[in-house]
Amino acid sequence: MAVVKTQDRELAMDKIRNIGIIAHIDAGKTTTSERILFYTGKSYKIGDIDDGNTQMDWMEQEKERGITIVSAATTTFWTPALPKSLFSDQHRINLIDTPGHVDFTAEVERSLRVLDGGVTVLDAEEGVQSQSETVWRQADKYKVPRICFVNKMDKMGADFKHTLRDVEEKLGAHTAIVTYPIGAENSFKGVVMLLEEQSVIWAGDLPAQAGDTGSVYTVGDIPADMVDEVAKERNHLIEQICETDDVLLEKYLDGVVPSLIDLKKALRAATIAYKLVPMYCGTSLRNKGVQPLLDGIVDYLPSPLDVPPAEGKIPGTDEVVIRHPDVKEPFAGLSFKIQADPHIGKLTYVRIYSGRIDSGSYIYNATRDKTERVGRLVLMHANDREEVPFAQAGEIVGVVGMKDTKTGDTLCVPDHPIILEGISFAQPVISLSIEPKTKADQEKMGLALTRLTEEDPTFKIRSNPETGQTLIAGMGELHLEIIVDRMKREFGVEANVGNPQVAYRETITKPAEAEGKYIKQTGGHGQYGHCLLKIKPLARGEGVTFVNSIVGGTIPKEFIAPVEKGVREALENGVIAGFNLVDIEVELYDGSYHDVDSSEIAFKIAGSMAVQSAVRQAGPIILEPIMKLEITTPEEFMGDVIGDISSKRGQVLGTSQRGNVRVINTIVPLSELSRYVTILRSMSQGRASSYMEMSHYDPVPSNIADKIINKENK
Repeated sequence: MAVVKTQDRELAMDKIRNIGIIAHIDAGKTTTSERILFYTGKSYKIGDIDDGNTQMDWMEQEKERGITIVSAATTTFWTPALPKSLFSDQHRINLIDTPGHVDFTAEVERSLRVLDGGVTVLDAEEGVQSQSETVWRQADKYKVPRICFVNKMDKMGADFKHTLRDVEEKLGAHTAIVTYPIGAENSFKGVVMLLEEQSVIWAGDLPAQAGDTGSVYTVGDIPADMVDEVAKERNHLIEQICETDDVLLEKYLDGVVPSLIDLKKALRAATIAYKLVPMYCGTSLRNKGVQPLLDGIVDYLPSPLDVPPAEGKIPGTDEVVIRHPDVKEPFAGLSFKIQADPHIGKLTYVRIYSGRIDSGSYIYNATRDKTERVGRLVLMHANDREEVPFAQAGEIVGVVGMKDTKTGDTLCVPDHPIILEGISFAQPVISLSIEPKTKADQEKMGLALTRLTEEDPTFKIRSNPETGQTLIAGMGELHLEIIVDRMKREFGVEANVGNPQVAYRETITKPAEAEGKYIKQTGGHGQYGHCLLKIKPLARGEGVTFVNSIVGGTIPKEFIAPVEKGVREALENGVIAGFNLVDIEVELYDGSYHDVDSSEIAFKIAGSMAVQSAVRQAGPIILEPIMKLEITTPEEFMGDVIGDISSKRGQVLGTSQRGNVRVINTIVPLSELSRYVTILRSMSQGRASSYMEMSHYDPVPSNIADKIINKENK
């Protein structure tokens, strides 16, 4: 890891843009990010995925596979390059490039939680793809304003207007064309900036490796054969903008065309308010269209001052408190990513919402009620770093030296405690057994697994209580494959792994109640714990909820937490086949204690006994993960593909046309999809492709449940 230097950080907060690049896999996120770094002067050579020399994809696994696995952050600077931009001074861009593969969706989730704006990259031929929809929903969840970049305009089949319709229909967005393509496919050579009524045409037509970097372009008049077409599109854009601003609309209806500066200010306000999504186009690989996109990031995406202030609660209360993006306010920040760095140890990424922190200071983790020391502060550029003496509101910074902080924790000052909204992550859907090859590997494996679970909230470890076998669980086969590879490369652990197994779960279908009483007489003090529980089913995805309804001190306060701990640990191993029990509310409503013999361990055991007994009476069933499967296939293979889906207990939800191929949307149990990519290739002579992501959990049919139970109980 190298130490790097950025430019002066003393920029006003309205000159900061915290943005993420999000999209479906292979839409061109990292290629676009590499061009941004080059044109802003952050790198002096354009990185290429095929050559494995990108700045943002720095992990060995990323270079080898040509995909993004972890979100990479960097800080760069941009002064708008084209005439008539809304701003003309230098801006600081904190950029996060996120993965597009569904197995690494946690990286997108945690990045969007702390970003102010997003750039969605779309493939001009494919339009809106499945993961594009997923990341768009994630951005909606966190209310992240965004702009779109329709990439690969040089590709055969590129269709800008079709992609716009896709964004409107599939994502429900109101698109506003800001740059309009000049040509398409092989003839794509530049864009028209509609509001400015100017063309931008790039000199070269070669990829960067052949010598053209896209740095040379000409700003000129609109091509003569496009004047009428551009005028029509510009008028439509002006109408769209005016409809979002009452003052401009009134002028426009009176026949007064608003000034360029007023239109741009209104478009900025509409973008930040989620009313419009500015649309840009280009081809990152051929170095066209990225400079206008950079201007758009500055012109239309929000600064920390433009988004609502951070809202949280005082720990242990429901009292809401606000933190404004101001260095004079008390410090508040959110830990959104942990990274085990071989050179500097544990690195915690923090988005600072208010106040400032200094290197060497102490801060308070309100989530865990712990004091943490800020050893060092660093600004990251992918895997390189720049050490800084302080960080303040609006910044994203790496903190070295914190020991207890986890992803989603709130950091603040003890005199002004606050807990911000955390980050929710999907639960694993697939698992496999893992065992060290040697005793030396066994010692290292425990450390490696602990470090990796700290980094990745969707990676889980558990032990099979019957066999003592270690099971690791994640979001897909690729996710676990990368984990095992990282254990070997980064921690020197050689391990044997089993075949991937579906992560089934258990739940209940009706309410029940039960008693747990643990009494043990030994020499001296005995053990006494007694509790009564009620359980009831919750909606899918609700997890486990524990409710304390004890009144009158029938169980002393100090024994409530041990009961809950016993309950939660017991629910990790279901009563049917040992799978995690989920979507249950457990209510502790009565019990008793002994003045001398009661202890935390006794009540923990009593809680475990009670909930296991209650679950057995509550109609327990097995749940299986159901996947959303999108298949793209030539027409002639549709019948075979749909027939195969039906044989796998799948449902076809609908079909659509995309160019000259058909898209089949289905849901299928994950257990039926082993080796599906290979099967589909064979069925379609290698011409069909598929994309899969988690949809929901459903009850397993009884005949299949019996087979699962027999297998697990062998």
